[in-house]
Amino acid sequence: MSSESKFTVDKRLIDSFGRLHNNLRVSVTDRCNLRCFYCMPEHDPEFMPKSELLTFEETERVVRVGTGLGIDRVRLTGGEPLVRRELHKLIESIVSLPGIRDVGLTTNGIFLSEQAHLLRDAGLKRLNISLDALDPETFRKMTRRDGFDRVLAGIQAAKDAGFKPIKLNAVSVRGLTEDQIIPFGELAREGDIDVRFIEFMPLDAENEWERGKVLFAHEIIGILESEFGALDPQPVSDHRAPASQYRFRDGCGTIGLIASVSRPFCAGCNRFRLTADGKLRNCLFSLEETDVRGLLRSGGSDSEIAQAMQNCIAAKKEGHEINTARFVQPERPMHSIGG
Repeated sequence: MSSESKFTVDKRLIDSFGRLHNNLRVSVTDRCNLRCFYCMPEHDPEFMPKSELLTFEETERVVRVGTGLGIDRVRLTGGEPLVRRELHKLIESIVSLPGIRDVGLTTNGIFLSEQAHLLRDAGLKRLNISLDALDPETFRKMTRRDGFDRVLAGIQAAKDAGFKPIKLNAVSVRGLTEDQIIPFGELAREGDIDVRFIEFMPLDAENEWERGKVLFAHEIIGILESEFGALDPQPVSDHRAPASQYRFRDGCGTIGLIASVSRPFCAGCNRFRLTADGKLRNCLFSLEETDVRGLLRSGGSDSEIAQAMQNCIAAKKEGHEINTARFVQPERPMHSIGG
């Protein structure tokens, strides 16, 4: 390891609006074994050539440089990250970096039954599983693939491996998932799984998103309260967290709501992204990217990589502007950006 591995600077990753960025979401692949309509095309997706993907060593280097700028939280995403072979080795290397306090993973759960213990042994502490429905028929409508039983098996394997709590992320779509809200509420009330409902966002590959398809957070709350009684907002422990937490008034469980469309949380955002092909994005909805793969493969120094991060964050806009006439949907769909 070069002497530049000790690179540090006083300046943290602070944008022009005073937001401090310490949370890096790292995509390791754009490939996936499902075809969720809000994320990627059903047929013939254009995947990146493997030669364009960052190696684990390149990814670890970017994260390591980031720790010198205050990065202490990392979440691995995709595509489906568990299709990347030997992902546990990358987890081990990131967990061991000085300054890293938290490493999480978002997965669709299809391969969890085979890998849950391996991930846990590698040092992974937090696990989010994307599951939009609790019945096989609606699951297939959302994912356009089979696999519901494998996800359930993966959830059980994660429990057996010691992941607690496990978070389930459920995208809510009008006309499709209303009847899933109460079953998810019942699951949340059992206490060992945190359920988070996510508003449908304009990041689909087929550009079919429209505001009328968004099942809004306040509507989800209304459905839950009609069945279970009042939900009480919980005190905010971290104003930068995307989810608003609610507790069932009888004390049996909590649910989370990520209202990216109806209640944007851009003002407290502390996240930015590294795509699988080595591009930095300062916002999920960004129209611009900063290339670090070129630096990595042309002999760029740690200082140059750090400067690229600082430039990326400095250019961050105030918000995603979904609710304005100025909004432009990114050309990259969600699977290519990283969730």
